[in-house]
Amino acid sequence: MAKNAPRWQSAITSALDKYEKSVVIQFASIDANSPIPNVRSLIFRSFVNPSSNPSLPLILTTTDVRSPKTAQIIANPHIHIAWWIEGTREQFRVSGKGTIIPSPQDPLYKQFLHSTTSSAFDWEAKRKDVFKTMSAHMKASWCRPTPGSPLIGGEEAAKKWPKKVDEPENPEGPDESEEEKQNRKNWDTALRNFALILVDPTDVDYVEMGVVPNRRTQFTRSSQGIWKEQALVP
Repeated sequence: MAKNAPRWQSAITSALDKYEKSVVIQFASIDANSPIPNVRSLIFRSFVNPSSNPSLPLILTTTDVRSPKTAQIIANPHIHIAWWIEGTREQFRVSGKGTIIPSPQDPLYKQFLHSTTSSAFDWEAKRKDVFKTMSAHMKASWCRPTPGSPLIGGEEAAKKWPKKVDEPENPEGPDESEEEKQNRKNWDTALRNFALILVDPTDVDYVEMGVVPNRRTQFTRSSQGIWKEQALVP
């Protein structure tokens, strides 16, 4: 973690050092055609601290680029995260702006190129690195039909979906077996559908329930990128 990281980031990192499985966050976005928030559980993957300004941590999570949240974030980048870490009894509510980083082959990539996040970092290398950390079974999930679409063919059709996708071991060549060719095809499909979500936080409401009296702090980032703290009534 960066030396100049804000205190709320340090608190999350410290909590995850003790409770490494507490990485489930509740992520809310707004549909362009409805004022009702859409909330779902996502997995926190890591922080990314820009070398140019380490006090501005980005929150990294992942998605299927075909999922509804992609269109929602592109239409309205304002998102909200709620994160409760049971082991330390801490709650973090994060407001910020989201950015989708899809495959360069995806038509939506032009949206990312026009974002302020696109510069000064090899995000495609980061996307591939994160993808490779996923389990073979998780990678297979990005080979399924579009998430949320009707299940054509029912459960019997679902049984035919790939169950796991392994990274191809050898370069593509004429000696590949049919199984290896299919695995390579599935790998390419999964990687094409895999996208990163970056959240650039602007406000964090941090509640510490594990201390008596309880503490609550509001962190607000100024236009100069400086985090200001304000103690609140819990």
